[in-house]
Amino acid sequence: MSASAGAQTSHIGLCVTDLERSLRFYCDGLGFERVLAYVLDDTMLPALGQSLEVSSPVSLTSQFIQLDGLKIELLEYRMPAPSGTPSTSRGTVGLTHLSFYVDDVDASAARLAELGGTIIESTRATLGIEIVFLADPDGVRVELMSPKPA
Repeated sequence: MSASAGAQTSHIGLCVTDLERSLRFYCDGLGFERVLAYVLDDTMLPALGQSLEVSSPVSLTSQFIQLDGLKIELLEYRMPAPSGTPSTSRGTVGLTHLSFYVDDVDASAARLAELGGTIIESTRATLGIEIVFLADPDGVRVELMSPKPA
C-alpha cells in the first residue's frame, strides 16, 4: 500500500486582498457558488498562525467557493497584511494559474475584465483551441479555453 493511498482532493487556497471583489470575479464571472465561510483568529485557535505560516496576531475570513467539484478557499487577512506577488509566468515553480473552459473566450474575458480582471493580450493564441490568460483582481493568472474537447 502506497503512502498516498486514500488521498482525496480538498481545495486550493488563494490569498486575496478584497474578498468581495474576488467573489464578484469568481462567482459572478466564472459561476462559482459560495459554500462555507469562517471568521477566524488566533484567540479562538491559538495555533492558527503557526499552521498558516504567518505571524501572530492572525485574523482572517476563509470563504469557500465551488464550481463542478473544484473548491477554492479565498483567504482575506485582516492581520497580518497579505504580501508577495503571484506568478507572472507559467515557467515559475509553484502554482502558476487556474484554468477554465468557457463557451466564448472573448465574451468571458470581457466579462471578467468588467469584474476586476485584466486581460493579458500577449497570451491570446489559437493552439487547436482558443486561449487567453487574465490576471484576477490580485494578479493570479486565470486561463480561459474554448471550445471544450468532446
